[in-house]
Amino acid sequence: MTSTTTQRTALSNAVRAAEPHARFHDLLAAEWIKLWSLRSVSWALGISALAVIAINISSAVADYNNWPTYNEGIRALFVPIWAMRDAFTAGACMVLILATGSIGALTLVGEYSTGQIRTTFAAVPARRSVVAAKMAVVSAVMLGYGTVVAGTSFGVTQALLSGRGIGLFLDHPGALRAVAASALLAPVCALVGMGLGALIRHTATTLVTFTGILLLLPFLLNDRHRWSSALLHALPRCAWERLVQMDDPFGSSPYPATISGSWTVYAAWSLAAAVVAVVVVRRHDL
Repeated sequence: MTSTTTQRTALSNAVRAAEPHARFHDLLAAEWIKLWSLRSVSWALGISALAVIAINISSAVADYNNWPTYNEGIRALFVPIWAMRDAFTAGACMVLILATGSIGALTLVGEYSTGQIRTTFAAVPARRSVVAAKMAVVSAVMLGYGTVVAGTSFGVTQALLSGRGIGLFLDHPGALRAVAASALLAPVCALVGMGLGALIRHTATTLVTFTGILLLLPFLLNDRHRWSSALLHALPRCAWERLVQMDDPFGSSPYPATISGSWTVYAAWSLAAAVVAVVVVRRHDL
């Protein structure tokens, strides 16, 4: 019996040694296929994109219609402050955060819930490579999604406002930064969702945790105290708000966020989420 077992083990090892290792571009292709095999992803991306753009257009249309009734004070501040807020409203931002974070989480949690992750790691034991490929695919898709949504929102809303002579162009100071920040918010939130999904591995709990941290926590903080302001500015949503914000002559925050600090928040959350996903998936049992 011992001899037979030894022979089988040796044969199995020989077969594995003969098999070529999965190349990273093969893993990227596999993760691409797995992502788009989920119909919910296509529907979620399409519906959320339409919702984000529609919310922003609705805000621009309201200002276009109400422009004749605005007093001189509002008109003096409309360009560029309010014009940019029409392109990237807070409500649209919340929809984008929730949609992209949920998709990012489900791409990993979904495999755990169905047990497909066991098949994946049986075929490719290099877990770090699998997770890296998954994050690369999701980040690329979300970057494309964010670019289309942000670019369309800016272009359409400013075209509408130009009918009143109050629209912005992309070469206006701060406009390109706002579009880039809105586009990059999508992959940042998707990576955060993946990191939480790897850590929690339960769909409902992951989505509730994600919503609590990225959407609800900012409402519980304020920028009137140093410690609260520091925590507030360290959240992705608040970093986005600073990056799309035009200079307000009446800004009164005692501890304002900085542009460089807000970009750092984007990078830190993305890197931390990626590290958590790789480390947790590599160490945890299936």
